[in-house]
Amino acid sequence: MSDYDAIEEGLRNGEFFLEYLPTVELRSGRCIGGEALSRWRRPSGVVQPADFLPLMENTPLSGLLTYWVVEQVARDFLDWLKVHDAFIAINVPPEIIGRGGIAFVGERSGLIDVKDKIVFEITERGVPDRMAMETINLWAQRGLRIALDDVGTGGANLVVLARCNVEMVKLDRHLVSQVRRGEPLPGNMKALAPLLKMGKLKVIAEGVETAEQAEMLKSAGVRLAQGFHFSRPLSADAFKTFFAERGSP
Repeated sequence: MSDYDAIEEGLRNGEFFLEYLPTVELRSGRCIGGEALSRWRRPSGVVQPADFLPLMENTPLSGLLTYWVVEQVARDFLDWLKVHDAFIAINVPPEIIGRGGIAFVGERSGLIDVKDKIVFEITERGVPDRMAMETINLWAQRGLRIALDDVGTGGANLVVLARCNVEMVKLDRHLVSQVRRGEPLPGNMKALAPLLKMGKLKVIAEGVETAEQAEMLKSAGVRLAQGFHFSRPLSADAFKTFFAERGSP
């Protein structure tokens, strides 16, 4: 069986599940939301996204997984989001934006009812085409929230930043791993300093693993973060418990 067939069969047989990585406010330590992360449970163990997402890029499976994620987030959090001040982020590959599937599944799942609490993270898998960029801006006009993932890894995401109405940017974990005392904005992150000072974009640092990294990022003007320093990815129920403990002002 090919990798493609195995993934397709896994989706059909319910082998995929979601975990949620909390997003915290660096200043207060308060949890303000989370990111839905796909996992694949096989007889040999759980397969991480880095091992199956590249096999799905620019294939019909890319859309199938994304639409499944939207529906699963709705099952896990639709009612919860109606009564809590938090967001859930969903990764969206650029090749499926503007083709109608996201709008359809958003309506069908009911997530459209909490659209102000859903963040679509545009993943770094190439530059969205004209139709996709127009759709991203239309989403923003209609109250959907847009984040740009993996900023600092290449030029494609900066093209999107220049042309689209984006609310959040996420600093790639490989850049964050370089943060150290005396060098809070290493490498390509220095180009983001004006954005941090302007305060018009919410910046989320990914992969924060130490208290020192968190403190240095906070001193550089980064307001939000994710990473094992705060929490590992959690089941939906465990995330709700984490939020109950760390989500109040």
